[in-house]
Amino acid sequence: MKNLLKNIGIGILVFLILSTIFSYLWTGTEVNQKQQVSLNELVLKIKNGEVKSMVISDPEVRATTQDNKILITNKETGVSIIETLKNLGVTEEDLSKVQIDIKTPSDWLLWGALILQMILPLALIFIFFMWMNKQAQKSVGQAFTFGKVNLKISSPKDKVTFQDVAGLEEVKQELMEVVEFLKNPKKFLDVGAKIPRGVLLMGPPGSGKTLLARAVAGEAGVPFFHISGAEFVELFVGVGASRVRDAFATAKRAAPSILFIDEIDAVGRERGAGLGGGHDEREQTLNQILVEMDGFDRDTNVIVMAATNRPDVLDPALLRPGRFDRRIILDLPDLREREEILKIHCRDKALAKDVELRRVAERTPGFSGADLANLVNEAAILAARRNKKEIGQSEFLESIEKVMLGPERKSRIISDKEKHIIAYHEAGHALVTYYSPDADPVQKVSIIARGQAGGYTLKMPLEDRRLQTRKQFLAELAILLGGYTAEKIYLGDISTGAANDLKEASELTRKLVTQFGMSDKLGPITFGKTEEMIFLGREISTEKNYSEETAEKIDKEVTRLIKDAQKRAEKLLREHKNQMDVLVKTLLEKEVLEKEEFEKLMKESTEADKPAKNK
Repeated sequence: MKNLLKNIGIGILVFLILSTIFSYLWTGTEVNQKQQVSLNELVLKIKNGEVKSMVISDPEVRATTQDNKILITNKETGVSIIETLKNLGVTEEDLSKVQIDIKTPSDWLLWGALILQMILPLALIFIFFMWMNKQAQKSVGQAFTFGKVNLKISSPKDKVTFQDVAGLEEVKQELMEVVEFLKNPKKFLDVGAKIPRGVLLMGPPGSGKTLLARAVAGEAGVPFFHISGAEFVELFVGVGASRVRDAFATAKRAAPSILFIDEIDAVGRERGAGLGGGHDEREQTLNQILVEMDGFDRDTNVIVMAATNRPDVLDPALLRPGRFDRRIILDLPDLREREEILKIHCRDKALAKDVELRRVAERTPGFSGADLANLVNEAAILAARRNKKEIGQSEFLESIEKVMLGPERKSRIISDKEKHIIAYHEAGHALVTYYSPDADPVQKVSIIARGQAGGYTLKMPLEDRRLQTRKQFLAELAILLGGYTAEKIYLGDISTGAANDLKEASELTRKLVTQFGMSDKLGPITFGKTEEMIFLGREISTEKNYSEETAEKIDKEVTRLIKDAQKRAEKLLREHKNQMDVLVKTLLEKEVLEKEEFEKLMKESTEADKPAKNK
C-alpha cells in the first residue's frame, strides 16, 4: 500500500510537470501577442477590417488581426456568435471578410470527464478500504505471532571451534563429552547412559561463556539457536511461557541442536523471593522452562546451554539433576592463557618485530578474554592514529593503561602548585611500594592525568595468585597511605587527592577485621551477615549479628591498623628523604617513569645516599 500511494503521488507530480512544460511550449510563441479585449472592441475592429479570422470554442472567441495579433474575448454561452455580432452592428459584408471556424469539444473528452468524475471518488474509497484491510491483517498477524520467539541461529560464516578458544583446557575437555553426545548419541544410549539435559556455564563477565557455547556447536556441527533470557519476559502474563514453548519446539525440530540461553538469571532467579507471587510473568516463564526441560524425551538430541555470572541467585529447581546436569565454572585466564588469548586476537593484526605478547600478558593480571580483545583493538586504533603500518610494543603498553584508567589528558591545564602536590603524592606511593618486600613491584609512575586520576602509580604482581596473605594486605595499606603521608610530611598540608586512597584503605581494613579474621585482638571470627534481595540480585543490607561492645572493638581495631600502616609509611618516607627528593625532581622533569627508569633511579640515589650517611 505504501508503494502504491508513493507511485500515485509520483505519477501526479510527473503529470503536473509535463502539463506545465507542454502548456509553455504550446503557447510560448503567443504569450507576447495575446490581448484580452471586450466584445465591443472586437466588433469595432471587425468593422474596420482589422480582423482576418476568428476561432470560436464556446464561450471563448479568439480573433487574429491582420498583423497576426491575437485578441481574446468571451461571448454568452449557448448564443450564436453571428447573431451576437449582427446585434452589435456588424454587417454581413464585414463578416464575409473574416474567416470563421467553430470548434466543438470532442466526444472522448466529454466521456473522459464524465468517467473521471464517477471513477475517481470510487477509486479513492477503494484505496482507503484496502489500506484499512491491510492494517487489520497486520494487527491480526501480530496477535498470532506475539507468543513466537525471535530465535537467532548462527550462520556457517560465524563457525567457532575449540581452536578459537585459548586456555580453559579442563573446561573444553568437559564440553567434549557434550560434543560426543551430539555427534554419536547411540554410543551412550546403548550402555544406558542418559544424554545430559542442560549445561550451565558460570563465570565472570567476559570470561568466554558465549564463545564456548558457540564452539561446542561448531565442533559438533549442529544448529546453534541463541537467545537472551530477557527476551522471554513481557508485560503480559503468559507471553514468556509461550515463547519458551516455541523456542524448545524449534530446537526439537532441528535436532540434533543446541539451544543457548544467555543471561539466564534474567528469568531464572529464585521463586518466592520477589514481587507478584505465582502470577509474576518472570516466575511463569521460569516454570515453563522447568517443565520443558523435564519434558524432553530420553532420545531427544537437544542440549540446552545457559550462561550466567550470578549463579547464586538461580532457583534451586533449575540446578537439580535432570535439568542442568553439568555446571561448568570459568575462571579469569592466568598468565599463560592470557598470552594465548592475545595471540588469537593478534592473528589478523600487523605486529611490529619488537612486540612481546608475554610482557603484555604479565601486565594484565585480572583481565578477562573480552578485556584482552578490547586491549588489542585499542592498540590497533592507537597505531592507526599515529599513522603506523604495524602495532608496536608501546601501543600495547599504553592501551593497557587506557583500558584500566582511561585516556591520557595531557591538554588538562594544571598549575605548578598542583603539579608539585601530585608529584609528591605519587612519589610517596612509589617509594613505600619499593621498600615494602610484600608489595607488588612498581611498573610505572606518572603525574599525567588519566581518566579521573590526577596521576597514578602502576604496580603489577610477578605471578598470578588466587590468595593474599595478611602481610600483603598490611603492605597494601601502607602503600595506600603513602601519598597522604608524603603530602603531610613534605608539603605540611594535605589535599583531596588522597580521598580515594583513604576510602580504599578504610574498606580494606574493615574487611581484614570483619571478613578475613586477620585481627590479632578479635581473632578468627567474621562479623555481620549480608542479606540479598534475590529479585534485585544485589546486596542491600548487612545484618548486625554482634553487640555494641564488639562494634566498638571493631572500630578501635580498624583505627589501630590504619594508624600502624601510616606509621610504617611515615618511617620509610623519612628514612629515604634524599631518594624522595630525587624522585620528585625527576617526575617534575619527565612526568613519566617506566619500571626500568624507576628502579635505576632508586638504586643510583641509594648509592649516592650511602657516603652522605657515612660522613
